[in-house]
Amino acid sequence: MSTLVCQSCGMPLTEEALIGTDAEHNKVKDYCKYCYESGAFTQPDLTLEEMVETCVPIMVQEGMEEQAARSMMQNYLPNLKRWSSPDGDSGRPAVQPDRYADKAEIRLMGIAATTTNASELSGGGIISKLWARFGQEAIRDKLPARADAQQDQNLFYACYTNYENGALGEYTFLIGAEADASDEVPAGMQAVVVPPATYAVFTTAKGPMDRVVLEAWQAIWKWSALAADMERTFTGDFELYDERSLNPQDAQVDIYIAVRPKGVNQD
Repeated sequence: MSTLVCQSCGMPLTEEALIGTDAEHNKVKDYCKYCYESGAFTQPDLTLEEMVETCVPIMVQEGMEEQAARSMMQNYLPNLKRWSSPDGDSGRPAVQPDRYADKAEIRLMGIAATTTNASELSGGGIISKLWARFGQEAIRDKLPARADAQQDQNLFYACYTNYENGALGEYTFLIGAEADASDEVPAGMQAVVVPPATYAVFTTAKGPMDRVVLEAWQAIWKWSALAADMERTFTGDFELYDERSLNPQDAQVDIYIAVRPKGVNQD
């Protein structure tokens, strides 16, 4: 699955024929042919607001509700290279990963549902509902105990996996904890396996949990659009909650984004 998207309109570049060209007619990778051709934007004076209005009818034709499509574009497009790199800017994202980390396969178990960024941004998503369930039903206490007795009982994950089309399609969101392969999945819960990966790790600011996590994700979207040397693999990303997030009004969270060097093929 290609992870490239046009850095002007957000269209997935699933076929080489869709990719734009430079002045020498070489493929440029960053833009689709409808936005960029022969080394220049096809509509150089187009504003961000006009691009939103251009994209929304197309998404509606593909089956998305208009409100959800507009909300998604208004939140997603500003993070793309064309709109986040004004003239004179270096094109380098302001936020960089705090570190990179290699992790082995992780098996997680908890409550999960399928959603999209469009649904979440339009207010019709499921993530906030799952968080409410996680707390109200004490889900963490219902999960099987790890064989590793040293596991921090305050440690849990919010995982994004089974991506259909990168940031634009459906994905599975799960809140839970690590589990052994032999653990039976409790009724009403799911298990997912996140494959081994290299992660770009971003640490949020301290503050209200919902605000600092959202702000960090907005920075991550911009970073992934502008990063010169790394790209997201969408094999599985997660937020790691530990003792720093016990107080939801003064929390700090680590966000792990699966990445690879640009130009390296994913098996």
